[in-house]
Amino acid sequence: MGNQQQRFLRCTVSLFFVVFVLLSGVQLGAQQQPGSGTPVVNEAGSSRSTPAARFAERAERLVQVAPVDKGQWGLLVVDGSTGEALYEKNADKYFVPASNMKLLTTALALDKLGADYRFRTTLETNGKLQPDGKLIGDLVLVGRGDPNLSNRKFPFDTKEEFEGPPERVLAEMADAVAARGVKEISGDIVGDDSYFPRERYPDGWEIDDMVWEYGAAISAIVLDDNTATLVLTPGDRIGEGVQAEMQPPTEEFSVKSAVLTIGAKEKGDLRLTREPGSNNVVVSGTLAAKSEPRKLVLAIQEPAQHAAALLARLLAARGVKCDGKVRAQHDPDPAEATRTVLAEHLSIRLGDSIKLVNKISQNLHTEVLLRVAARQEGRWSDPEELQKFARTFYDKVGIVSDDVVQTDGSGLSRHDLVTPRALVAVLEYAQKQPWFGEYYASLPVAGIDGTLDQRMKDPAITGRIHAKTGSVSHVRTLSGYAETAGGRQLIFSFLSNNQVGKNHEVHEALDNLCLAMMEEFDEKEGSQQVKK
Repeated sequence: MGNQQQRFLRCTVSLFFVVFVLLSGVQLGAQQQPGSGTPVVNEAGSSRSTPAARFAERAERLVQVAPVDKGQWGLLVVDGSTGEALYEKNADKYFVPASNMKLLTTALALDKLGADYRFRTTLETNGKLQPDGKLIGDLVLVGRGDPNLSNRKFPFDTKEEFEGPPERVLAEMADAVAARGVKEISGDIVGDDSYFPRERYPDGWEIDDMVWEYGAAISAIVLDDNTATLVLTPGDRIGEGVQAEMQPPTEEFSVKSAVLTIGAKEKGDLRLTREPGSNNVVVSGTLAAKSEPRKLVLAIQEPAQHAAALLARLLAARGVKCDGKVRAQHDPDPAEATRTVLAEHLSIRLGDSIKLVNKISQNLHTEVLLRVAARQEGRWSDPEELQKFARTFYDKVGIVSDDVVQTDGSGLSRHDLVTPRALVAVLEYAQKQPWFGEYYASLPVAGIDGTLDQRMKDPAITGRIHAKTGSVSHVRTLSGYAETAGGRQLIFSFLSNNQVGKNHEVHEALDNLCLAMMEEFDEKEGSQQVKK
C-alpha cells in the first residue's frame, strides 16, 4: 500500500471515528436531558426495556398526533412513596394551569386554617333595641368569607344537592332577628364585606367571565355563590314572547327580553349581553314551544349590596320595618368592636367545603379561601401583598422560587403560570400532612364523580385516578394521584397549553397518558399505600 493510500485510509478512519463520537454524543446528550421526554438508558440493557422508556414512547405518540401536537406539553410522573422522578418532559417550563391552580390554593387553606376551621357570619347592630321592638341604629350583615351561604346540602357525595330556597341561610338569620323582638329598624340595612380589601376581579380575568357564574365577583359576602338565575319560559304558540324572570328578584338586573317562541320541534338559540358595570341585560333568540324553562345563572357584580337588599326583603316579609336605606360597606368600621351580635351562622367544616371546591371546580369559593387564609395575618394593602402571602406557603412546601406566578387563587386568570414540578411538589407535601384525608377526598375520581365523572371509564383506570382538572381557552390540565393495579402510588402533572382542537381531543390525550402511566409504571413490588 502506497503512502497516499495509507494517508487516505487514516483520514477515512479518523473521519468515521469523529462522526461516530459526535453521533454518540448527540444520542447520550438526548438521554440526559430531563426536559426532552427521553429516558436515561440503563447500562444493563436497552432503554426500551425500562418502564420509563415504554411510557416515553407511548407519551410521545399521544402528544405528537394532530391536532394536539400543535400545543405545548409538560409532563411529570414521580413515585408517590419515594419521590423518585420516573418521567419528565418540560417539567420546569411555565404553563397556564387553569383550575390546577386550585391544588395550590386548597392545600394552602388547609395548611393555614386546618380542616376543622369554620366561617362565622353575623347580623350586628351599632345601636340599641328598645322595649317596643324598635332598633335605634343600623342592622349590619357582616361577611367573613363563608362560601356556602346557600341551600347546598352537605356533605357532598358524588353530585351537588340542594334543599330549600337559595337564600335559606339568610332567611334563618332574619328569623333570628325577628325572634329577638325586632319590629322596626331606624337606621340602614348594611352589607359589610370589609373583611377583605375590595378586589372583585383579579388581574387576568376576562370581560366575558364576569357575566356568568364562574366569574362572580369576589367578596367576603358570598350569598348563593353571588349569582342570580334568569328563568326563560317559552309560550305555547309560535311567535309568542318568552317570559323572563329573575330568581330571586334583584335590583342588580334590568332584563330586556326579545326571545320568541318557535315550533316545538325546532332547536332554540339564545344570546345574552351585559356590559361591564351595567345592570342592563339583553337576551334575544328563540325557544321551542312548550319546552322546559331555560335557566341562565348570572354573576352578581355587587355582592354586599345585593345581600343587603335581599335581607331587607326577608325582614319585611317577617313584619320588620326599615326606616333607612339599603347600602354596602367596603371599608372597615372603626366602631366595629362595639357592635352587638343579634344573629350568628357558623359554617360547615373547611374540610367539607374544600371537597365541593375541587369536585366541581368552584372558582369563587377558591378565591375566598385564599383571602380568608391570608386574613389570619391581617389585611393586605394590594394584590401583590396577597401574592407574597401565598409565596410563603410555597417556600414552606419547597417549591423553587418563581415556579409559581400567581395572580388569583382559582386559575381563572390567564396570567397564572406554574411548572409541572411545582404542582407535583405540593401534591407530595400534602400527602405528609394531617389534613391529607380531606385533600385527597376532595379530588375528582376518574369515571365516578366531579369533573371526571364522564372520563376514563376504562375498567383499568376507573376509580384509580384522583386528580384535579383544569380548563380555560386553549388550556387543558390534569394533576393528582394514581394507584396502579399492583398498588404502586404515583403522583403526576400533565399540562397542555396552546391547544385549538376540540375539548374531547385534548381530554383523550390526557386520559390516555394516564392509562399509559398506570400500565407502564405498574412494576414496582412491595410499594406502600399512600395514607388516606
